[in-house]
Amino acid sequence: MRSNRAKMRAGVSMAATLPMLAGALALGIPAAHAADNPGRAPLAGTKPAWATAKADKGATADSSKVSARVYLAGRDAAGLAAYAKAVSDPSSASYGKYLSTRAAQDRYGATEAQVAAVRSWLTSAGLNVTGVTQHYVSVSGDVSAAEQAFGTQLHNYAKGAKTYRAPAKTASAPDSLNGAVLTVTGLDNAPHLASHSDTLPPPDAVFKNAGPFSSYYGSNVASTLPDAYGGKIPYAVEGYTGKQLRAAYGAGSYTGKGVRVAITDAYASPTIAYDAATYAKKHGDAAYTGGQLSQVLPKKYAHTDECGAAGWYGEETLDVEAVHAVAPAADITYVGGASCYDDDLLDSLSKVVDGHLADIVSNSWGSIESAETPDLQAAYDQVFQFGAVEGIGFYFSSGDNGDEVANTGTKQVDSPANSAWVTAVGGTSLAVGKGDKYLWETGWGTEKAMLSADGKSWTDFPGAFTSGAGGGTSATVAEPFYQQGVVPGALATANSAAGNRVVPDISAIADPNTGFKVGQTQTFPDGSQQYSEYRIGGTSLASPVIAAVQALAQQARGGKAIGFANPSIYARYGTKAYHDVTDNPTGSGLAVARVDFANSYDASQGLLTSVRTLGADSSLKAVKGYDDVTGVGTPAGGYVESYRRR
Repeated sequence: MRSNRAKMRAGVSMAATLPMLAGALALGIPAAHAADNPGRAPLAGTKPAWATAKADKGATADSSKVSARVYLAGRDAAGLAAYAKAVSDPSSASYGKYLSTRAAQDRYGATEAQVAAVRSWLTSAGLNVTGVTQHYVSVSGDVSAAEQAFGTQLHNYAKGAKTYRAPAKTASAPDSLNGAVLTVTGLDNAPHLASHSDTLPPPDAVFKNAGPFSSYYGSNVASTLPDAYGGKIPYAVEGYTGKQLRAAYGAGSYTGKGVRVAITDAYASPTIAYDAATYAKKHGDAAYTGGQLSQVLPKKYAHTDECGAAGWYGEETLDVEAVHAVAPAADITYVGGASCYDDDLLDSLSKVVDGHLADIVSNSWGSIESAETPDLQAAYDQVFQFGAVEGIGFYFSSGDNGDEVANTGTKQVDSPANSAWVTAVGGTSLAVGKGDKYLWETGWGTEKAMLSADGKSWTDFPGAFTSGAGGGTSATVAEPFYQQGVVPGALATANSAAGNRVVPDISAIADPNTGFKVGQTQTFPDGSQQYSEYRIGGTSLASPVIAAVQALAQQARGGKAIGFANPSIYARYGTKAYHDVTDNPTGSGLAVARVDFANSYDASQGLLTSVRTLGADSSLKAVKGYDDVTGVGTPAGGYVESYRRR
C-alpha cells in the first residue's frame, strides 16, 4: 500500500563537485531570462507544463483570491548542496561531520534581513503576510496583487476535465532581493495532494484475509487447486511477523536501541497507541516503554474530506508496527501532516529537520513524476539538503504501480522517490521458510488470474498485471554521483544521453501476497469498532522496514548517524551486504494461491480464489546486479554488521 501525492519534480543535476543547486536552478525546463523581464529574477518552474496556450481560457478575475508561499533560498544555496554531498560521501574528508540544527541555519538559512526584504516586497505589492517561518513567508490577497508581486499574469487553464489557475509566464522576484527567494508555490491552484490506493482499506470499513494460509512460505500447499508453472503452489502466507523479517534481513542481536525513527503521513490514527501495543503483545515483539512511541501533531486538520482522512490511519499503523517489529528498541516519533496537501507534508518534514526529531525518516507517500511541479521540487529538495547536513536521512517508497504504464499510460517513476537527495525504497516478494530461514526474493510484480467456474483451471492464466514495485529512469533528474559506475548505462541513459537518476536505491518486502501482518482498530458491519489483523504490503511496507534496518545499522555504528545514506548504500554494492534479487531465483515460475472474502470481511457473500504470479513487474525486470525494481538488492546478514567497521 502506498499513498499518492500529485506533484511533478523537475530535473536537478547532482554533479561530482556541486551535486545540485538549491533554488530554482537547472530545473530541466525552458528557463526564463532576465532580459524577458528586466530588473527581475525568474523563479524557474513556476509556470506548470499543463498551462499551455491551447488550454488557456483567459485571464483570472482580478478579485479572485490567492494564497501562496514564498520559499526562502537562504544565504548560501550552492554551499548547502555542496556540504550536503560532502558530509554524506564516505570518500570525503567531511564525511559524518554533521552540523547542529542551529549551525545549519546560521550557515545556510535565511537572514533576518532577507526575510524583512521579502516581506517588504510582498506587502508593497498589496499582499497580506499570513505567516513567517525560517523556510517561507506565506501570503494571501487578490489576483491583481499577486500579479504585481510576481511579475506575471494569472490565467485559467483547462487541465483534464477541470479548469485551474496558473501563471501565464514564469513568475519572478525583484533583482534587488539578491536571490533571497527560492521559489513560490500556490500561484497555480491545481490540487497538490496525496490520496490512498485501494491496497490498504480505511479503518472505517473492516478488511480481513480469508485463508487458507501458509504460516511460512510453502508450509501449506494448495493441493486441490489447479497447477501453475508445472506443479502445485502454496497458499499465500497469513502475514510475516517481525521475527521472520528480522531473520530475513540480518538483524542479529541488534534492536535499534538509542536510535529514533520518524514517520511522516497525513493526519493521525486515534487508536495508534492501543493498536501498536496490542499488536506487539500478540506477536512477541518487545512491549513499548514509556515515551518510546510519540506523536507530533498539528493544532488543527484541513481538507479531511478531500484527503480521506480516515484512510491515512492504516498507513500510520502499518509504518509504526513495521518499524517496531524490525527494530523493537528504536524510539518512534510520528509527525502527522495537517492534510495530504504538499504544503502540509512539507511542514511535517520541516518539523523533523528543524527540531532534529530523528536521524531516520520513513515516508510512504508520493505520486507520479509527471504530476510534480518544479516549484515544489525545489522546496522539498531544500528540506532534504538541510536534513543531510544535520545527519538526517529520508526514505521514500518507490510506488506500487510498476512502470506506471497501466496506471497512467506513460512509463515514469514516482516522486519524491526520484529526488537525488532521498533513498528510494523498492519492493520484493519474500520467501521465509521453516525456522525463519531466508529462502529467496523476487522483484515485486503481480499478475492475477481467477479460478474458473468449474474449479479445474485458472482463467486466462497468468492474468493481468495488478501491482508492483515502482522504478525506472527519471525523465527530469540528472544522474547523481553515487549511481555512476553502478547503474547500468542502458538504464541511466534511457531518457537522456547525459544520464538520469534511476529508481530505486535499495528494497525490501512489499508484495501483499508475501506481506506483513498488521493490527488495527476497524469498524465492523454491526457498527462496532474492534481490533483485528490482516496481511498487507506495498512499498509502504518496504520503506519502514528499511528505515528500521537502518536503525539497526546505526546502533551497530555506535549510535553515530548514517545521515543521507545513498553514498554508503552504493559503496557496499556487490558485497555480501546485499541479497542480489532477481525475478527467477528458483529457475521456474513462482506463484501463490490466494482466497479472499468477496465482501472483504466474511464468507457470507462467497469467496474469490485466484493465483498470483510473482516477479512480473510490468516492463521492469529484476536481474543480476543493480536493477530498476530492487536497486542494489535487499539487506543480507552482512549489511548491519558492515556498519561496525566504518
